[in-house]
Amino acid sequence: MGWPRYWPPHPHHPDPEAVFTGPEIDELPAEGIWWRARIKTPARTLDAARAAGTLAALLYDWIEERFRLPVADLPSLGKPDPETAAEMVRTTWGLGNAQAPNMVHLLEAHGVRVFSLAPDYAEVDAFAVWRGRTPFVLLNTMKSAERSRFDAAHELGHLVMHGTDRECAGPEAERQANDFASAFLMPASSVLGHMPTGAHVDQILKGKAIWNVSAMALTYRMHDLGLLTDWQYRSACIELSQRGYRKAEPEGMKKRETSQVLTKVFQGLRSTGMKPAAVAAELGLTSDEMNKMLFGLTMTMVGGGGQRAASEPRRALSLVP
Repeated sequence: MGWPRYWPPHPHHPDPEAVFTGPEIDELPAEGIWWRARIKTPARTLDAARAAGTLAALLYDWIEERFRLPVADLPSLGKPDPETAAEMVRTTWGLGNAQAPNMVHLLEAHGVRVFSLAPDYAEVDAFAVWRGRTPFVLLNTMKSAERSRFDAAHELGHLVMHGTDRECAGPEAERQANDFASAFLMPASSVLGHMPTGAHVDQILKGKAIWNVSAMALTYRMHDLGLLTDWQYRSACIELSQRGYRKAEPEGMKKRETSQVLTKVFQGLRSTGMKPAAVAAELGLTSDEMNKMLFGLTMTMVGGGGQRAASEPRRALSLVP
């Protein structure tokens, strides 16, 4: 993979510090954000999460002055139903009915800028927004790996189905994004081909690894596809809850899906002698603010504090002569 690729700052590029000292900051728009959050989440929490997202966007502005990143190429679908939309995206991206790959990598490969939501905003699972022609997704990386995958697919659903449609919001938009995520991660033909009608909980727990989804998500999908009756669905949900699968994912994915772009960027910067702490200082950010943007997505830690394990080895960053 040849991206992201590095080049030195152009002499005509603006001074990154001027972004913070100048009269305007290109904030994430207050309108058009799709929040995956509890219904009663206070407005001040959402405002704070958006502000944190703006810092992430400004970091990406700084990165884009120095690295060649994938251009956004999300398909424009009109207004199909979520099931059809998921099939269309899978077809466009050449996924067929195979297991969806690392969702963070997939979003990044198609130009979505992915960052972590700080633990301070635990009430927010994720959110997505277009800033101009650039899509951003911020994920709560404190959740299980399976639920983060679903959140990423949920936000993808918003980006491709709702685009800049400000009228499509609220519970209906959330339902559509959930249905998109379910269909995107668990294609109907794949689920119907692998899971038996009336499956028991142990079969569901074994089957969920096929798609790297939560047990609850697979149970919902099976019910949606008619593999579980209403009674079987309720019974399975009760048993899964009793086993601890309502709020967690016992014996789930061993490794969290991390960022390929951000990891390669900071590897590239280190190869030029620039440390993450220097990036934070140049942008006027504290080490804590920088770490919160990267938490759970990269091995980079600013100002010490150890490292989080990445999900897989990374290839070296290619430098542009």
